[in-house]
Amino acid sequence: MSRKIAAALVLFALLTASAPVLAHAFLDHSDPAVGSTIPTSPAAMHLWFTQQLEPAFSSVTITDKSGATVNDGPASIDSSDSSELDVKLKRLPAGTYKVKWHVLSVDTHTTEGDFTFSVSGG
Repeated sequence: MSRKIAAALVLFALLTASAPVLAHAFLDHSDPAVGSTIPTSPAAMHLWFTQQLEPAFSSVTITDKSGATVNDGPASIDSSDSSELDVKLKRLPAGTYKVKWHVLSVDTHTTEGDFTFSVSGG
């Protein structure tokens, strides 16, 4: 076997072996959107990820400026889209809110992150 073919096979093996590392569930988009300002209190927060989520190990917590949780119950995976994580919210007065999420994708990789959004009216 020539050195070029052997090198190509080694490179191919390295590239395909590292492919699962790229398979994490990252936040794709949310409603309310990351960094947005909305006019009134949303009834719920919806987060969509790049992979399907494992319900038992995925969560989201929304807090106000004092750190108090404003979730109105636990987060859940949408029954028609297992890449969507939802949580109902209490009525939110004007202010900025921090969204912190931690998810486990069905391929067993965990990711987490946070962002803010603001409500301009009550």
